[in-house]
Amino acid sequence: MASILDEYEDSLHRSVSVPQSRATVGIPHSGYVNARLEKETPIFNKQRIDFTPPEKINSLVVSSNQLCMSLGKDTLLRIDLGKPDEPNQVELGRKDEAKVYKMFLDHTGSHLLIALNTSECLYLNRSVQKVRALSRWKGHLIESVGWNKFLGSETNTGPILVGTSQGQIYEAEISVSEGSLFSTNPDQYFRQVYTLEEESGPAPVCCLEIERGLEGKFFIIATTRKRLFQFVGKVPEGTEQQGFSSIFAVHADHLPSFREFPANLGFSEIAFYTPKLRSNPRSFAWMMGNGVLYGTLDYSRPDSILSDERVWVYPPDIDITVNKPISIVLTQFHFLLLLPDRVKAVCTLNGQVVFQDLFLEKFGSLTRMIKDPTVQQIWIHTEKVVFRYHVQRESRDVWKMYMNMNKFDLAKEYCKDRPECLDIVLAKEAEHCFQNKRYLDSAKCYALTQNYFEEIALKFIEAKQEEALMEFLIKKLSNLKPSEKTQTTLLTTWLTELYLNWLGILQGDPSQRNLYLDTREKFRTFLSSPKNKDCLFNNRASIYELLASHGDTEHMVYFAVIMQDYERVVAHHCQHDEYDEALNVLSRHRDEKLFYKFSPVLIQHIPKKVVDAWISMGSRLDARNLIPALVNYSQSASTQQINEAIRYMEFCVYQLEEAQQAIHNYLLSLYALCRPDSLLSYLEQAGTNPNRIHYDLKYALRLCAEHGHHRACVHIYKVMELYEEAVDLALQVDVDLAKSCADLPEDDEELRKKLWLKIARHVVQEEKDVKKAMACLSSCALLKIEDVLPFFPDFVTIDHFKEAICNSLEDYNKHIEELKREMEEATQSAKRIREDIQEMRNKYGSVEPQEKCAACDFPLLNRPFYLFLCGHMFHYDCLLQAVFPNLPAYKQAKLEDLQKKLAATSQPSKSHHRPKDADTISLGKGQQSREQIKADIDDIVAAECVYCGELMIRSIDKPFIDPQKYEEEMQSWL
Repeated sequence: MASILDEYEDSLHRSVSVPQSRATVGIPHSGYVNARLEKETPIFNKQRIDFTPPEKINSLVVSSNQLCMSLGKDTLLRIDLGKPDEPNQVELGRKDEAKVYKMFLDHTGSHLLIALNTSECLYLNRSVQKVRALSRWKGHLIESVGWNKFLGSETNTGPILVGTSQGQIYEAEISVSEGSLFSTNPDQYFRQVYTLEEESGPAPVCCLEIERGLEGKFFIIATTRKRLFQFVGKVPEGTEQQGFSSIFAVHADHLPSFREFPANLGFSEIAFYTPKLRSNPRSFAWMMGNGVLYGTLDYSRPDSILSDERVWVYPPDIDITVNKPISIVLTQFHFLLLLPDRVKAVCTLNGQVVFQDLFLEKFGSLTRMIKDPTVQQIWIHTEKVVFRYHVQRESRDVWKMYMNMNKFDLAKEYCKDRPECLDIVLAKEAEHCFQNKRYLDSAKCYALTQNYFEEIALKFIEAKQEEALMEFLIKKLSNLKPSEKTQTTLLTTWLTELYLNWLGILQGDPSQRNLYLDTREKFRTFLSSPKNKDCLFNNRASIYELLASHGDTEHMVYFAVIMQDYERVVAHHCQHDEYDEALNVLSRHRDEKLFYKFSPVLIQHIPKKVVDAWISMGSRLDARNLIPALVNYSQSASTQQINEAIRYMEFCVYQLEEAQQAIHNYLLSLYALCRPDSLLSYLEQAGTNPNRIHYDLKYALRLCAEHGHHRACVHIYKVMELYEEAVDLALQVDVDLAKSCADLPEDDEELRKKLWLKIARHVVQEEKDVKKAMACLSSCALLKIEDVLPFFPDFVTIDHFKEAICNSLEDYNKHIEELKREMEEATQSAKRIREDIQEMRNKYGSVEPQEKCAACDFPLLNRPFYLFLCGHMFHYDCLLQAVFPNLPAYKQAKLEDLQKKLAATSQPSKSHHRPKDADTISLGKGQQSREQIKADIDDIVAAECVYCGELMIRSIDKPFIDPQKYEEEMQSWL
């Protein structure tokens, strides 16, 4: 058998198509000049399958890329179109004269039903090779099958509906059992649920379709030769497996709703269009005697899902008595009719034939046409040949049809990716709206076209439609590119002029008040549009001139605000004495420079509100820049108004914690002028540390002196550490204040005594109060009675000083006794120290012959050694080796130097002929120097025990192995 599906395009077939339309559109700017709207490639592209059947083709079905073909009497050919080189042939195994009448393949391509003309039915599952007879179906000629797309699987069909030639509708279920090829009966049940009738009695069930809607509602469509029935009902949730008997039972006593047409083809066929796999169909086409009933499916309707129905009569060249249509297939925008020698495609939008394909006589008469719903391919076959149609860009010309039907929204939807077509649709829509006097809609559409700008503008001007003209200009402006600055400037200026003219006309007509407000809002939206911002800003001088020429100060201010030209806005309000409005603008936009500029004017009229605004600005304002306004204001204002200046300065000092000297000095001046009570509290709160005081001490002193605030002056003197001046001035105010000043120099007893003497002299000579003078003695321990006596006059009796003199003598006696006690303690301490020194001189240690070095564990007495008080003993060289690495660098250097000197002194003299006296002198000097060097070495090496001293404590964090020798040590252990 020849291989199948090596496809090639049939070079012999003739294709007759409706000519594709072309259009030439002249566009001045970015125009689509002489644009060909479509290529000549047909929508329905036919391919012949390279396959020569050994026997004639009786029937062909396709679903889910699975193709099944009945050949001759007893052969069935199955092909997985995904693997076309692996066809599968199955023998029906019939010995009688039975022939295949029809075949039905479910939506998954798994279940194949083969109806025979002997009123028998066979079943074949995709996963098996053996055909099984359905015994319960025997005696019925099957005309149609309604597959269950919701419960069906590869091994079970679920409840399905079967239509017979006698009008009966049966419900059945076929299942492939697990563990064997089939159970005894693959057909689980087969029961009648309804009978379809026409006026003459029962009629063949031509088509069956099961669809599920919303809320568990099912719609069953069944057709006869002249009628289309609908059965609607709900299947309770969870009982879907029980079938559809309940839906048909509702109509047991009365007919369901149906459509009926008088003409009769002898059969009928219905086709559905499903946009996506596993979704519900969206439209239907029923081929019957009077034509094709086309409509959409609305699953939300309660009683019928058929909607927007209309009948498209057959083309004039189709005579149902001679060449009646054989099959129908539905696509998104077309239905295809199969005739014995041709295929016609009719547009569902206008009923026009848009495609016709003639077949050569050598192929034979066309038998059937079917569509694979999963891949949207159309298959046609004769007894000898198989063809396949690919649908290519079906919606290419839909926009023109919608446009001619004045359905412009749909037309634009189908050409949104083709600018040349979209421009034609928009131009047609604009003209249609203009002719119907829908000028605003027309303007919106014209703005999107490439038509000449001048022609459209003149068109609206001649029609005296300024509002539409403005709409056109606005839309045109929004479509301009950023690079088209000149066009943007012209349109913006023109629109501004039109808006101002229109507002001027409406403002004078009280009856147009609402329209005026609406237009004003549109104008303000136009001025504030972000897209126009740059253009308006660059041309703001021209816009200001236009606004001024129309006397529209309201919008001049509004425009200035948009341009953030707040200086102009505030100046305008100030010129018109609208100080509150000016301050509102400043507060709203919070521009520091504008506050500095306009505060001198505003504070003269609304001081409290201005200060409130300053405070709300917080640290964004530099108070130093506002001081000139406050100074100018305070010089001409009353005390109550000056309080506003003080309030702001206090806010800066206490809330913002300003440290600027100018601010603190100005606040001091205001306190000195109007609030002397607050002056001293401010100075005290500022503290007495000159480095942390923010006002100028000299300025503050001069200011307080000028206004006679002596207590404040005393405080400033204290801060400046001018204690004598502070005491002198305090004595003029209050003696207690002077006493507090006299105790301040704590580190200078001489100065303190001097200050207290001043106070005592003042009390004695000025106040002449002996008791108060005696109180001074008790307040200051530095003063003695003998210091104060010279200040008293000669005639004062000793009775006044008797108690003071006695207290003074007692103090002297106590001091003498304390000195004696200290001398005795010092003598005892010196005696103990002498005894300790003598004891240390006589202290010694004994070393046994068997003692060993604590470092090397060799006998100690073999070499020079050291003995420490703790009992540890070390050889000299062992101790040196342990101590040296832990010494500071400078001590290591010193030790090396001492060792070199010691070695030099121990070398024998090179000369053997020296005089004896000279040799003796040299030896004596060498021995003395050598002893000194050894003592210096001992001081370094034997300063402390290496195990018990600080050296061991400092080495506690040192590793046992030197990091630099770690690798070497580790290798030695391997």
